[in-house]
Amino acid sequence: MRSTITARGQTVVPAEIRHRFNLTPAQRLEWVIEADGIRVIPVCEDPVLAFRGQGKGGATVRLLKIRKQDRARE
Repeated sequence: MRSTITARGQTVVPAEIRHRFNLTPAQRLEWVIEADGIRVIPVCEDPVLAFRGQGKGGATVRLLKIRKQDRARE
């Protein structure tokens, strides 16, 4: 799929992509520069929801362990 950039720097996201990724009007997009090109990522409006599932898991256990170690050093 292709689109054209206007003189004002605007472009149209093809309908197939909008439908597949549930992109809506006023949806924010993040443009990431990579060594071999550009990646466009839809930005979730809720940053907590966007992060959910991205961590290693067990964050609470790790945090409590670190806090216990800190208290032992005091």
